[in-house]
Amino acid sequence: MSEPSADAVTAGIVVIGDEILSGRTRDINVQQIAEFLAPLGINVSEVRIVSDVQAAIVEAVRALSERCTYVFTTGGIGPTHDDITADAIAAAFNRSIDVRADARAILERWYEKSGTELTDARLRMARIPEGAVLIDNPVTGAPGFQVENVFVMAGVPKITRGMLEDVAPRLTRGRVTHSVTVRLENAREGDLAADLRQLQEAHPEVSIGSYPWFEDLGNGELKRGVALVARSVDEVALSTVRVELENLTEAVSRQ
Repeated sequence: MSEPSADAVTAGIVVIGDEILSGRTRDINVQQIAEFLAPLGINVSEVRIVSDVQAAIVEAVRALSERCTYVFTTGGIGPTHDDITADAIAAAFNRSIDVRADARAILERWYEKSGTELTDARLRMARIPEGAVLIDNPVTGAPGFQVENVFVMAGVPKITRGMLEDVAPRLTRGRVTHSVTVRLENAREGDLAADLRQLQEAHPEVSIGSYPWFEDLGNGELKRGVALVARSVDEVALSTVRVELENLTEAVSRQ
């Protein structure tokens, strides 16, 4: 695999929640965030899933904040006792946290429209770390926030997607990574391993991966194959590798 360039724009994701770790809830935010960032030239370089424990959140956020251009967290900014992300982010950056007037005003407007009481529990969602910039939530109103290079968002995928729209203008764009896929039927990864290694060594600016696939044909029959995926910001180099991958698969098919 090719190494990211020094000027690459990268992202880390911290998924927060015991419900994810237990398997009760399936996370789809990682895929959603990665797909949103890719056209902006921002590639996700690391993902962590952590429990609803402040020390775990603080450690993960600090680590990724140092290594990545941006960090996105999902989950833990709701109104219940186990929603501790806001406090953890404040602790990670040594900032105070309290109900903030602008965040409270947003909640008041949203709950007034639906005739719902703004309880003390709901008011927890207006607790914002000192100096943070709010992230608009067009779905339920309760804002996320940004502290330095960390964007703190809700765990509900629809809300996360809405918040990303507000975040996008704040992000520095990078070079977009392009990809090509060459599929080969009736082959195993071992049939291609040596040639792929040589191809990768010859083109370090391109990331080359192989991924086996299987298709159940019924009656106990199974079709198998390998998908070869090449990724790079260099479209010329990528085009060259694509031709070589196609030549390789043709050679293997004739064997």
